[in-house]
Amino acid sequence: MYAKPLYCPQCGAGSLEYRIPPGDTKRRNLCGRCGYIIYQNPLMVAGAILEWEGKILLCKRAIKPKFGLWTLPAGFMENHETVEECARRECMEEANAEIEDIQLFSLYSLPHISQIYAMYYGTLAGGKTEPGPESSRTELIAPEDIPWDAIAFDVIRANLELYLEHGPGNGRVHTGTIAPHPGAGAQAENSA
Repeated sequence: MYAKPLYCPQCGAGSLEYRIPPGDTKRRNLCGRCGYIIYQNPLMVAGAILEWEGKILLCKRAIKPKFGLWTLPAGFMENHETVEECARRECMEEANAEIEDIQLFSLYSLPHISQIYAMYYGTLAGGKTEPGPESSRTELIAPEDIPWDAIAFDVIRANLELYLEHGPGNGRVHTGTIAPHPGAGAQAENSA
């Protein structure tokens, strides 16, 4: 999932080695000149289940991966923002939607693609939404009309199923691990 770095960010040398550093247990990119260790850590994704009058906001993707399929507004966290700020920003970017009464709903690990996925729950402010640049369409959909065969990612499906089964959580945070479908490559599960 990660591109191999070409140069050391500490000293600029191009002599990187991929090996287990002294005192460590995992292979890392290590600078042969200054010894700097380049750690690659999981990416954080945040999003939200937005409800209005018993319906859930879904966004039809206008970008790859999973172009044309439905998702909840979510995306990769930026530096210097909180997880909640990320969820709010993604709602605005993908659906021009503001979230009220926000609370954490779930936290999933996706180790096969090195992601951590935090989903919030809240009310769609004023019931207003329209597509942002990453969505071709936004729609408030009744639970019985969710297009299950056209949901973009397993983590989105898991969150929708949990929400429909348990409701907004009432202070309970759901946790779990999402594994790839048999025969599906890791790229197929890239969720943001």
